Amino acid sequence: MATHDKGSTSSSAFSDDSFYSSSGGGVHHFDDGTARVGGDTVQSYDSSTKAFDNSGYTPLETSTVDDRDDDLFDDDRKKFGWTAGPDIGLLGLRAVLGGIFVLHGLQKVFGLLGGPGINGFAQSLEKMGYRESTVLAWVTGITELAGGGLLVLGLFTPLAAAGLLAVMANVIALQYKGGFFGPNGVELELALAGMAFAALFAGPGRAALDYNRSWFRHPLAAGFIALVIGIGGAAVTYFVFR
Repeated sequence: MATHDKGSTSSSAFSDDSFYSSSGGGVHHFDDGTARVGGDTVQSYDSSTKAFDNSGYTPLETSTVDDRDDDLFDDDRKKFGWTAGPDIGLLGLRAVLGGIFVLHGLQKVFGLLGGPGINGFAQSLEKMGYRESTVLAWVTGITELAGGGLLVLGLFTPLAAAGLLAVMANVIALQYKGGFFGPNGVELELALAGMAFAALFAGPGRAALDYNRSWFRHPLAAGFIALVIGIGGAAVTYFVFR
């Protein structure tokens, strides 16, 4: 049984802390409160110095000290870091979707790649029941050409994606006759519209000219604003010009 020094003036909770504070750690062997046995001699407890005899003091090896962090809730797994995977995926999405619309825009605006040109496209719109078909042909062709190009570059991505989504919404509304699969269905149009919707909210990724712009840092807010603009444009085209 260890003897505690109740008369110590130390501020510690244990009276013998001041004596062992610089000992570096160890085990103290006591057999009673009045006498200490060390070798062949019996040494009494010195009440005047308030100290125990240290003849039975055994230092601990440093290897026995447990310095591990025993926090059971500490997660030692590797923290998730930045990866280029999403950026590469978004670059591919933008390149394919934007490239398709650039080609369609070249057909409508310049009559390239076997396209109808502005006059031919305006005649097609007029047959579909649209008014101001020439103006609408220019708006549609420029939207596809410029929107596709901006999407490839990753510049003003939310607006570009919203414009392309508005175009595809009108195409789906005109072509849908209750069928899904081609050649008379709308599966291709839905796929392109879904890609535009994904680019609208996912953003351009880091491999883009939009990198670190305000709408790049706040893709959700920018996506909703651009979506409202796109819905408005699609509604005006379908209900006002038709």
